[in-house]
Amino acid sequence: MVIASGRSSRQVQSIADKLVQRLKDEFGRLAKVEGKSGGDWVLIDTGDVVVHVFRPEVRAFYQIEKMWAEGLEAPEVPGDEAAPEGFDPAAGG
Repeated sequence: MVIASGRSSRQVQSIADKLVQRLKDEFGRLAKVEGKSGGDWVLIDTGDVVVHVFRPEVRAFYQIEKMWAEGLEAPEVPGDEAAPEGFDPAAGG
C-alpha cells in the first residue's frame, strides 16, 4: 500500500492520472481507479499494490496509516483533524 498527498483536488487528480498512465506505459499494468472525479481521495488498485492519493485534510481525517501501523505510531500529517469543509464521508467524498 502506498499513501500520498496532493495539495489540492486538481493535484490529487493529476497525480492519479500520471500514475495510472505510467503504470500502463512502463509496466503494461491496468489499474482500477475510484474517486478521481471528486479529487479528495483517489484509490488506484493495481491488483498487487493499492495507492491512496489524498488532499491533506482528508488524509488527516481518515488517518489510514494508523490502521496499518502494526503497533508503530503513525507519522503526523499536517492538516485539521476535522472533516474538511464540504466533505461528507457518508456520501463517499
